[in-house]
Amino acid sequence: MAVSLREKQIASLRRMVNLNTSVGTTNIGSETTFSVLIYDKHGQDIISPLLSVKDLREMGVTLHMMLHSERGEVPDVPAIYFCQPTEENLIRIGQDFADGLYSSYYLNFISPISRQKMEDLALAALQAGCQANIKKVYDQYVNFICLEDDMFTLKHQGSEALSYYAINRGDVKDSDIDLIMDSVVDSLFSVFVNLGQVPIIRCQRGNAAESVAERLDKKLRENARDTRNSFFTGFSTDSFAAGQLSFQRPLLVLIDRNVDLATPLHHTWTYQALTHDILNLSLNRVSVTEQEGAHGTTRPKSKEYDLNNQDTFWSAHKGSAFPDVAAAVEKELEDYKTAETHIKGLKDDLPDEDAIDLLSDNTARLTSAITSLPELLKKKANIDKHMSIAMALLNSIKSRKLDVFFETEEKIMGRTTLEKPLLEIIRDPECGTPKDKVRIFLIMYLCSNTVTDPEFNEYVSALTEAGADCKALNYMKRWKSLMKITAGSGMSEYTGGVAKTVSMFSKLMNQGSQLVVEGVNFVLKENKLPITRIVDHLMELKNCEEDKEYRYFDPKLLRPSDGSSATPRTRTPFQDAVVFVVGGGNYMEYSNLYSYARKKAGASNKRIIYGCTDVVNAEQFLGQLTKLGAEIS
Repeated sequence: MAVSLREKQIASLRRMVNLNTSVGTTNIGSETTFSVLIYDKHGQDIISPLLSVKDLREMGVTLHMMLHSERGEVPDVPAIYFCQPTEENLIRIGQDFADGLYSSYYLNFISPISRQKMEDLALAALQAGCQANIKKVYDQYVNFICLEDDMFTLKHQGSEALSYYAINRGDVKDSDIDLIMDSVVDSLFSVFVNLGQVPIIRCQRGNAAESVAERLDKKLRENARDTRNSFFTGFSTDSFAAGQLSFQRPLLVLIDRNVDLATPLHHTWTYQALTHDILNLSLNRVSVTEQEGAHGTTRPKSKEYDLNNQDTFWSAHKGSAFPDVAAAVEKELEDYKTAETHIKGLKDDLPDEDAIDLLSDNTARLTSAITSLPELLKKKANIDKHMSIAMALLNSIKSRKLDVFFETEEKIMGRTTLEKPLLEIIRDPECGTPKDKVRIFLIMYLCSNTVTDPEFNEYVSALTEAGADCKALNYMKRWKSLMKITAGSGMSEYTGGVAKTVSMFSKLMNQGSQLVVEGVNFVLKENKLPITRIVDHLMELKNCEEDKEYRYFDPKLLRPSDGSSATPRTRTPFQDAVVFVVGGGNYMEYSNLYSYARKKAGASNKRIIYGCTDVVNAEQFLGQLTKLGAEIS
């Protein structure tokens, strides 16, 4: 995995926009081919975190429009379609054929189109008399959304089809589960087509992850058998260019969300995870409400910001603790003010008429200052962006006392004594929202095996008095009792999240326009979350419980072996892994795995890609648990 998954997906999209010719084959001086890009919501979500409007313009895309929007005729320009091969989309494409909107069509399907649908599309083209205008039809195998170089998700806008709720709801039918599992397998197959490698698969028994593993093993095996069309032969030019050949195959660890339900509910303290939890970061965009206008006439205004790897501050600090980020924003602002003062001071240093000999020197200084001005203004805009986000986070931290929740949850998960009883926090009207209180109780309930029924009812009463919706507790109580029956203890051991606190906040305040977080004493200790510990054991092939409990699949073996009894053919630790959570993931797990891989990188150069069916923040996950609980009551 020498080149990141994100870079490989961008290369696929660039090749598509380049009318499916290799980007490197065009001459540097050649004229850009102008085109129209038409996509569905699925395609929009894939492109959005990877290519900006500016990037598309540079590649010759003059217009980009939604497939199901009203579109007029655009003659003499190739139309590039990028969408899922759904019945609805194919009907609309057929309508475009009939209306003769474009002179040439390049059809790119996110997932493979079936033979039957291909025939229907061909019939529509014949009826419209435009079969000669269809230049190319491609299966692109890019059915996943890359949010980071080493993180991807499958969920698209408005879709709840792959959520924890969809998989675990009481009235779910086998046919519904089959559709969900097939969709996940299709996307994971696309991921490995882009990586150009066949993985070794490990999964736990008796859950949705096992179903995905069995189906993916079958799909990879069938593809490997077809030597004419296999995506993993490694003999194409693109494979060599992308660095896809590797002597060691990656490990795919498939994990069910039920392995760890506490982490998705946890109040976190790192910049990226906090932004997702409080401001609902989605597809690398965040919306911040700011107050604008003069005193007495202020009105709320929403601003949207992009947070991606082109933002150097974000890349450097997204995994940092919030107080460190606040200090870094302040430092950036001070550095900017120093540079601004230096440029303003140059005009006072300009020579008078009697000092002509100094003119050339000062002209050079002034030219240098003018040259650096655009970069400085860009830096100021970025500082303002992060100042705005940090202020919004700080306001929520102060109003909800999130530091209290974070510190208490860390102690619960680390099994250390609490300074004050949890009931006291729940009953404190000034401490957090009702949802914050449900989250902290659920974490305590998940991490403890000693909560009696009377104690449980006492907590329910306290939460109800605090105005909380307690339906999620019904589901969790039933879930925990089922886990005890099927898996003994029923829960993974918790040893805390990302940071251990020695002395938390003595002062959290906002002075003037400056962002100040004081009185924080962090001892950063990279504790492994349950999923990170599982991955560590499987990558290192430690003789542990996971190695025995997790099924083993090798799609390259000619005959499928019994995954329940098969054991690794080699005891060499894995360097590369793809960790995929069925039922939803979060930025805390991503950050924890990223830190683990970086820590290991010095000795063995480990690389880990984190994926999940959908990225949910704590409130969204709590909402799904509440819906499941409502079905019980």
